[in-house]
Amino acid sequence: MADVKVEVLPGPFLQLGEAPHWDVESQSLYYVCILGSTLHRYDWKENQTYTAKLEGSTYASFIIPVSGRQGEFVVGSGTRLLLVAWDGLAPTATIVKVLTDLGEEEADHRFNDGKVDGQGRLYAGTMLAEDSRNHFEMDDGKFYRFDAGRGQMVPLKSKVHISNGLTWSARQPAKLYYIDSFAFDIKAYTVDAEGNLGEWETSRSVGCGETVLIKLKDDEAATEFIADGMTSDAEGDLYVAVFAGSKIIKINPESAKIVQEIALPVAQVTSVAFGGPNLDVLFATTAAKEISIPQEPPAGAVLKITGLGARGLPMNELQLP
Repeated sequence: MADVKVEVLPGPFLQLGEAPHWDVESQSLYYVCILGSTLHRYDWKENQTYTAKLEGSTYASFIIPVSGRQGEFVVGSGTRLLLVAWDGLAPTATIVKVLTDLGEEEADHRFNDGKVDGQGRLYAGTMLAEDSRNHFEMDDGKFYRFDAGRGQMVPLKSKVHISNGLTWSARQPAKLYYIDSFAFDIKAYTVDAEGNLGEWETSRSVGCGETVLIKLKDDEAATEFIADGMTSDAEGDLYVAVFAGSKIIKINPESAKIVQEIALPVAQVTSVAFGGPNLDVLFATTAAKEISIPQEPPAGAVLKITGLGARGLPMNELQLP
């Protein structure tokens, strides 16, 4: 689209920026640097970004506000799910308590992407950590739902390479779209009343009831779309960050086709979220990982994309007892 404009937000260039979350109340974009274990808040009115180091943490994979608790967030950190306090200004954030831990058997894994559904339930998945064996190829991760009442992660899906983008249909709230990056597709699930996927509770078969919305590469083709983070707009279309692809793709779920590609000035696009006062700005986090060649600025910045002619819905906050 001719009117699409891409701007670089003020803030640090991160090695692995991720998990943008727009907070309507504060008119701020929260996001993280996974490998730096830092939390970030872009203040819309001030046009300024604040950064905090998360003390006592090696990773910070996502940050989501806790409903009704100003200055408190849930953060995925390695195998732990943390309740964190941060005023959005201070250079450090503190761990209030560990909500749950996946335990020693998952010690070489870490949380990756995580989001909250319309009922305030957190879904998050794992992958092998960067210092483990080949974390790009091993399907050793899992996808979970957090049972806040019991303080436990409930496994929903196993044999995951890199648990990544997830979003719910704006038109069908019980439909979940999910990305395992190296499955090279987007899967769809119907979520039952308890928050489980498809027929998982009755069949005890992990992954039962899933369907493939769209395949992002042919089995024999070279890798093209490494799907990363994902969001949806108010009309139900999906926006998928393409890592190593310098773009965001827009997918219409009804036709199961890519209907738009949004070119960006960086290769490693990691995630997307709608925000701004009218929820019509698409924010994209990016990375600057030297996988094969160095990544030059603005790699690692957050990008502000306007002129798409679409708007999102308010993002959900975690409900804790």
